[in-house]
Amino acid sequence: MVTSEDSILKRGKLTDPNCPTRLVLDRIGDKWTVLVVTLLSDGPMRFTQLRTGIGGVAPKVLTQTLRALERDGLVIRTVYPEVPPKVTYELTDLGHSLRGPVEAIADWSERNVNRILAARAAVDEG
Repeated sequence: MVTSEDSILKRGKLTDPNCPTRLVLDRIGDKWTVLVVTLLSDGPMRFTQLRTGIGGVAPKVLTQTLRALERDGLVIRTVYPEVPPKVTYELTDLGHSLRGPVEAIADWSERNVNRILAARAAVDEG
């Protein structure tokens, strides 16, 4: 059974600047990570497919994001011995486990975007 004290202790760790969990939060809180995970939820994709699907991401930024996701064990990069080389990216089991939280954030964003835009407009006007 989780007590309220346990919850406070867990939150306390997250607020500690030395908590390693912050490294994970940095990764999953990145907008490019969220978009890559969303696209790869449907299955393996090539770099160009990801770039087109995301839209507005520089190739360098997408490359950095994919490398970081691979390093963190969320994405697998597969190189096929073809000429020219074919490379695909897909979610690992750990990456698939992130789909639920990412979908929840995406759903929340879609439900609340108008309220957020209205709040911004109100602050900007006054």
